[in-house]
Amino acid sequence: MILICYDGSDSAKHALTVAHETLGDRPVTLMHVWSPPQRVLPDAFSDASRAKPSIVELEGFALERAQQIVQGGCALADELGLEATPRVEQSPPDTPVWRTIIDVAADVDADVIVTGTHGATAMRPALLGSVSSGVAHHSERPVLIVPTASD
Repeated sequence: MILICYDGSDSAKHALTVAHETLGDRPVTLMHVWSPPQRVLPDAFSDASRAKPSIVELEGFALERAQQIVQGGCALADELGLEATPRVEQSPPDTPVWRTIIDVAADVDADVIVTGTHGATAMRPALLGSVSSGVAHHSERPVLIVPTASD
């Protein structure tokens, strides 16, 4: 079983392709981890003309987006000829995303964890993304970290 971390970024798309080319047609769990919105976010989405959304509504939006992302990844996997099982996981508050990935890898008994180097965030650490770095440093399973095509 291959666990592929997928966030819809170019890096994740490339990692999915490289995983297929490198590891073959083994069963895949394609996972997207989402973090619940912070309690201060409803204020950021409100103005005088409309009521601010509740934290429950924002969590619903975040979950819906996470499901769209993982379904997009499964569509790409299907194009590549991979049979991918989608999995959406919420990262608990105060838990790093890399910890959630490692926990899911244990749950599915993954032979290898595949991740890209840079996710779909505004921040881009110099050498390695914080999630891929955390997975690499804390996993007891093999980890394949795929640089983006332009790296």
